[in-house]
Amino acid sequence: MQCVSKVSGVGCWVSGAVVVLLCLAGCGSSGTPSVPTSSEVGTTQLAVASSDLHNKGVVPKQFTCDGAGARPRLSWAGVPAQAVEVAVLVGDPDAPGGTFVHWTVWNLPHTSRGGVASGALPPGAVEGANSAGGTGWTPPCPPKGAKPHHYVFGVYALRKRIDLPAGSDPARVVPAVRAVAIATGSLTASYGR
Repeated sequence: MQCVSKVSGVGCWVSGAVVVLLCLAGCGSSGTPSVPTSSEVGTTQLAVASSDLHNKGVVPKQFTCDGAGARPRLSWAGVPAQAVEVAVLVGDPDAPGGTFVHWTVWNLPHTSRGGVASGALPPGAVEGANSAGGTGWTPPCPPKGAKPHHYVFGVYALRKRIDLPAGSDPARVVPAVRAVAIATGSLTASYGR
């Protein structure tokens, strides 16, 4: 995806044996503080699924800039009892100028089974900025003719609430999530144009 605005800074995360990149280097920035490895967040892995996406599958057109651009549904299970909230980070590590951030959201319910629908978010959920310069979800839209890009949907169980306002830059959100993550899981799907 081509960047509309620069997002500065920040990080990568690792989920189990799968390296889950969300190097929020934005479009042309550098500097990558570390983010959790599976050993740092313990052995608990969240099961992440979607009725709209299949892990290692293709993102359906309706969830991209070539369709309606809707946000896909996402669900998870296995949140540890000590978690107080859940966060979701979505990024495209194949973007030309560095990882493009499609969505950050936190303060999601910490129940053992949870999720987000394609429409409204649960009460209290907070969305951060994306690399397109807006707040909330921005759909996959890789450059035409490029190889398909991979979209990583990372889910984090957190031991402490994230105290950031809506619209916070990913450079602030990712380190805040990293600092309090106790379990993580991911789903990756691709899309090309």
